[in-house]
Amino acid sequence: MVKSNTTGGVLMKKTSRLPLIALILFCLWGSWRQCVFAQDQIPHRPALERPLKRVLEVHEMGWMADTVSLPPFTFPSAFKGTATNEISDSISLLSPVFEHLRQVRAGLATDTVRIVHIGDSHIRGHIFPQTTDSLMRKAFGSVCYTDMGVNGATCLTFTHPKRVADIAELKPELLILSFGTNESHNRRYDANVHYHQMDELIGLLQESMPDVPILLTTPPGSYESFRQRRKKRTYKINPRTVTAVETIRKYAEEHHLLVWDMYNVVGGEERACLNWTEAGLMRPDHVHYLPEGYTLQGNLLYQAIVQAYNKYVITR
Repeated sequence: MVKSNTTGGVLMKKTSRLPLIALILFCLWGSWRQCVFAQDQIPHRPALERPLKRVLEVHEMGWMADTVSLPPFTFPSAFKGTATNEISDSISLLSPVFEHLRQVRAGLATDTVRIVHIGDSHIRGHIFPQTTDSLMRKAFGSVCYTDMGVNGATCLTFTHPKRVADIAELKPELLILSFGTNESHNRRYDANVHYHQMDELIGLLQESMPDVPILLTTPPGSYESFRQRRKKRTYKINPRTVTAVETIRKYAEEHHLLVWDMYNVVGGEERACLNWTEAGLMRPDHVHYLPEGYTLQGNLLYQAIVQAYNKYVITR
């Protein structure tokens, strides 16, 4: 009897463990099933040696979309010794103009961006400024680019109150001044006189349009001619152009104005004139340019403006 009771007790003890084991197995199976069939899997952690690529923020993507695509630009094959094509703007004077261009291009503003370009015969021929105008309107849309050039003009030509009033009436947001060729053709050229003539004109313009940024450009380069008795006219590079360019740059720096140094962009003292002539882009007078030469100048100015604009919208 004792043996029988002991055996029965062992059987009852084993039987009581079965529900507990079944419950544990059921819970384990449920956890496995949830892991396998869950809707949202836990993502794998990336390997440390393969960092994730940074995703641009929404506002950064918007800025990138505001940039203007510039196709690759190359000078004519004859051009040598060219420099970086850029506008000097150390204190961001162009920011208000660029912001208006950005808004017009994005459709956030409907009013027109107004630019006025004054100067000598290079501007009076229209091809140079109108090339820039056409490219600007194609890139940005609502741009009004007005040119006012006078043959043989120097800075003093525009110091007449009527001319200043005509410019102010156009309500420009950017004013471009292109002089220096005729100043430097005077064999009595004096850098101090040239400096004070610029100061007189710009003083009148700033008095009439105090908040308008002014962009000075340097001349492209030219020759002077000589004719000795019974000999053919000969030409040599005008040695005073480089001094006129330095005077324009000096004035812009000392008065915190914008400057686009076309002369040095296209080769400077060593190559500017040679580049134009060897590429066949100057007229026989060696002062003015063929349409293709002025088209190149307008394209260069456009390239410089857009590169500065793209830098603004990316870094703002």
